[in-house]
Amino acid sequence: MSSSSLPSHARVVIVGGGVMGVGLAYHLGHEGWGADTVLLEKAELTSGSTWHAAGQITHSTSSYSLGKCVDYNIGLYSGGLEAETGQPVTWHGCGSFRLAYTEDEMDWLRHTLSVGRSLGFNIDLVGPEKIAELHPFYNLDGVLGALHTPDDGHVDPTNVTMAMAAGARQKGVRIIRRCRATNITQADSGEWVVETDQGTITCEHVVNAGGTYARQMGEWSGLQLPMTSMTHHYFVTEPVPEFDALDRELPVIRDDRKVSGYIRMEQKRGLIGIYEKENPNSVWHDECPWDYENWLFDADYDRVMPWLEESLNRMPIFADLGIQREVHGAISHPPDGNPLIGPAPGVRNYWCCCGTQIGIGWGPGLTRELARWMVHGAADISMRDYDPRRFGNYATKDWQVVKAHEDYCLRHEIPFPHFNRLAGRPVKPSPLYDRLKEKGAVYEEVYGHERPRWFARDGIEQRDYYGFTRTPVHDVVGAECRAVRGGVGIMDISAFTKVEVSGPDAEALLDRLVANRLPQKTGGIALTHMLNRAGRIELETTVVKLSEGRYYLVCAAFFEQRLLDHLAQNRAGEEVTITCLSTDWAAIALNGPRARDVLGACTDADLSNAGFRWLTAQEITVAGVKLWAFRMSYAGELGWELHIPRGGALAVYDALWAAGVDHGIANYGSFAMNSLRMEKAFKGAGELTNEVTLAEADVRRFARTDKNYLGKDKTLDTSLRWVCAYLEIDPDGVHDGHGGEPVLIDGKVVGSTASVAYGHTVGKILAFAYVKPAANVPGQEVDLIIAGQPRKGRILGAPAHDPESLLPRTDAIVEPAE
Repeated sequence: MSSSSLPSHARVVIVGGGVMGVGLAYHLGHEGWGADTVLLEKAELTSGSTWHAAGQITHSTSSYSLGKCVDYNIGLYSGGLEAETGQPVTWHGCGSFRLAYTEDEMDWLRHTLSVGRSLGFNIDLVGPEKIAELHPFYNLDGVLGALHTPDDGHVDPTNVTMAMAAGARQKGVRIIRRCRATNITQADSGEWVVETDQGTITCEHVVNAGGTYARQMGEWSGLQLPMTSMTHHYFVTEPVPEFDALDRELPVIRDDRKVSGYIRMEQKRGLIGIYEKENPNSVWHDECPWDYENWLFDADYDRVMPWLEESLNRMPIFADLGIQREVHGAISHPPDGNPLIGPAPGVRNYWCCCGTQIGIGWGPGLTRELARWMVHGAADISMRDYDPRRFGNYATKDWQVVKAHEDYCLRHEIPFPHFNRLAGRPVKPSPLYDRLKEKGAVYEEVYGHERPRWFARDGIEQRDYYGFTRTPVHDVVGAECRAVRGGVGIMDISAFTKVEVSGPDAEALLDRLVANRLPQKTGGIALTHMLNRAGRIELETTVVKLSEGRYYLVCAAFFEQRLLDHLAQNRAGEEVTITCLSTDWAAIALNGPRARDVLGACTDADLSNAGFRWLTAQEITVAGVKLWAFRMSYAGELGWELHIPRGGALAVYDALWAAGVDHGIANYGSFAMNSLRMEKAFKGAGELTNEVTLAEADVRRFARTDKNYLGKDKTLDTSLRWVCAYLEIDPDGVHDGHGGEPVLIDGKVVGSTASVAYGHTVGKILAFAYVKPAANVPGQEVDLIIAGQPRKGRILGAPAHDPESLLPRTDAIVEPAE
């Protein structure tokens, strides 16, 4: 029976009653939407993946945004939720250790320690003696140290979900059990129609919190939501005699190298969880059975035996005990391991709250942010890593399975900076892919596109090098940067999102959505930002006026669907055509003081300042190929971006390369591009997020006050929570930083880094950091914690390279300084 009858209408309908769906209902109630929210569950609450979760949660995360979530969750579990609702949560605040056996693992822990310090966590890096003191039963052979997070613990998954359900009901949410959704479609009015076995309910917002059903539920609405159900084991031993004499619960042990999982107490028993690193198992490639309820699979000991055996070696007191309980259940894994939290692609008011492989550990914090996004127009943490629109239609079912297997095997591996996930690639190679591969390109994937990171040279192999410290690639990237600054560099930038907006009302639509003035003349270029209704940054884009009523927009690859949705969903009857050209067109960047010489050898166009002004665009012919040339440079040098129909890109590249040989032309990749942009203090995706306004990002100079646009009222707000500062950091020759590190003044945290990179041509570590406004004073000395150690830094008042931006506008060769 259902717990209440199905209403005909609601503002929000959440489909799915696990920790994610119930968590969202709870937080929508706290954001003021509880009285008009309905949650539907086909069986009983928590009867899917939630009920068989092991329930651990830790502060040990090197993700700054996820760190905010887990800290909130631990506070909720350890007292706040039970005090609010009167419902038991069964919190075990036993703390935890994450062990390290190698220096690479120690470097990971040192970076995690730095991020934890930034967030104010109770966290420390300890040696084997401290581990043995608090956990005397663990075999520490080979252990170098551990990250100790004493406020961690574990919680009963059912109890915490039921407590949030009670809190949601207290805020007016209606929870209807034993009501299975059978279809979700969008009416002509834009409302969503949810069909169930108890009738139909119409709503403004629908939320897919379907867990292992989420992908097939998306298909009802014509959506492709990439995730695959992977099965995971944990085992509960017979009672452990040695536990009887304990007066406290042992800390959870996370042993990524030997156990590939976790070991903890479960009452007076042992609990062993394993993420095997070979032959993982996926199920329900087509659909999860609808009668799935509190379902477990038979244990597959052959699959997990190497790690299970090692767990008994690490916990010898388990060795002679039997297994009392086997838990082998299915959990959703998106292709990159991060949940799908936010708007579904291509539709309005269909929200994803699914694909969460660690629902207890991550769920409440992420659902709080989703509730804020739905109600207020923006979350309060960066949602880039969780936005469902980060995947495109290349994410086919077969590809999803391949990537989910890869993600499962990486679950307990070191999350190195720039770790390159290679399975299922290439998906969308550019027309230059093979040519650049021959020249030593090491590729990364961005929104399915293959983009060069760096080019092998000087005896460095054509492969990935990983480390939290500098790797051999550091010097290779330095050479690429110096080639751009001193001569000319060429880069395949085809991965950029490229969208044409045309039609009689194209100008009117864009003018309502961008904060800057649109280019007025044909060939004009404007850098601008689109905001959401909360006044936060939706995305940054370059707008080029190709002709009357025809505009070309360029932005970062992963914003493609976000840009398309923002344009389509903010139309107010305008007659426009929106065309995505990201794959049909390629693009090449040519930068450096010799760029004019190289390009001039391949075209009859006048490239002088008089003939081709800075920040203008022209249609020209290069090597017999008609293309659009934009005089602009993300490297901060004399340069052009060439946007080319796909079929002509290789001919253009080959001609430019041949013309550049005498000028020392060099290929460069995204690593060098990032270093060059940091030298110029150009903000990127790490700084321009949904967390901040234009003023907080210190880019209000790109906003107009004499026009109206979405989010303008917040742009004019002078009360800043933080501001983006530009700073240099004293080097130690080994650790440069990776983002999320704390910035301190007089021993107090005043902010944290957003992006960090070594500026190879200025010889400085450079960073952007969000700090308290009073701290953003040029010359202000600051301290940072990088790799767990203090480091000196200072706020800069101007770009480290070419502070007056003279080089991009030059009409003559400027020889680099010796």
